[in-house]
Amino acid sequence: MQQGRTGGRRSPTFRFRAFPHRPSWRPWGTQNRRSTLDLTLAHALQAAGLGLVAGVAGGLAGIGGSLIILPGLGLFMGYDEPERTVQHLYMGSAMIVNFLVAAPAAWRHSRAGSVPGSIVKVVLPAMTLAMLAGVLLSDQVRGERLVLILAAFIGGYALLNIYRVVRPRRNAPAHPPAPRGGLLAGIGGFTGVIGGLLGIGGGIVMVPLLQVFARTPLRLAIGASSAAMCVTAVFGSTLKVWGLPAHGFSAGDALLLAGAMAPTAIVGSLVGARLTHTLPLKAVRIIISALLLAAAARMALSHFQHERRTPGAPSVEPTRAPSEQPG
Repeated sequence: MQQGRTGGRRSPTFRFRAFPHRPSWRPWGTQNRRSTLDLTLAHALQAAGLGLVAGVAGGLAGIGGSLIILPGLGLFMGYDEPERTVQHLYMGSAMIVNFLVAAPAAWRHSRAGSVPGSIVKVVLPAMTLAMLAGVLLSDQVRGERLVLILAAFIGGYALLNIYRVVRPRRNAPAHPPAPRGGLLAGIGGFTGVIGGLLGIGGGIVMVPLLQVFARTPLRLAIGASSAAMCVTAVFGSTLKVWGLPAHGFSAGDALLLAGAMAPTAIVGSLVGARLTHTLPLKAVRIIISALLLAAAARMALSHFQHERRTPGAPSVEPTRAPSEQPG
């Protein structure tokens, strides 16, 4: 982040630490632009690698990909300023990639007969509406708080996942009775709110809830999650990207970053979905959970290290257009 002064005024613009500065496409132009995203080759390659890992993990576990992408973007790209407003851009980009991860995975799961239509048709409407509500809620939360909430959420999920592998529940029946519609709608609604708030697909919420409360076998829960995310990710990412100008970014920024991750994410998703039906899922869950736990710890540590470096720092004022800056 670089901030300068022009004529005694604080400049409202910033650029990524390693990104050159140049005008970028503004499809819904705004006077409150603060960022210009211009990927270098090194960062494009890092984003491609991140997309591949996210795709494989998402296809394997039905978790979309944001759970890998968001910590990865924070690690490789960094944050723009103390309040970490750039997290909103990262969320928009990750939610776009969620669809690209979920769609190929859902197709693979469907071919394997692992997408239970009776569950998806009930979960989907509630999850979609709740996802939109979660996105609107996230736009009212500062980026630094979203990062901290996400770190806590990822850490809790990883620990729970490891515990469930070490102390497994009794296996769900191969053909469980159909769960109640109200229960499924509640699972979809809760999943959507969390997904929209944190910029994740929601699979890490839906899969265990379907297993525990709806007694759905793991592979069917993963298939249902992937299928639902094909729809909810479209609506959620569209609304999040539409709201980016309020945070000083453009849709072009999100699309550029998502485009660098998209091709490898699609390939990784197809590979991961296929491996779901061949690899031992317990070992896979342990590996993914360990990686996520390390990422969550890194995010939290980065936050608290910054807090110690800037004790008593004044609160950051809302972004204002250049014409509104005090002289």
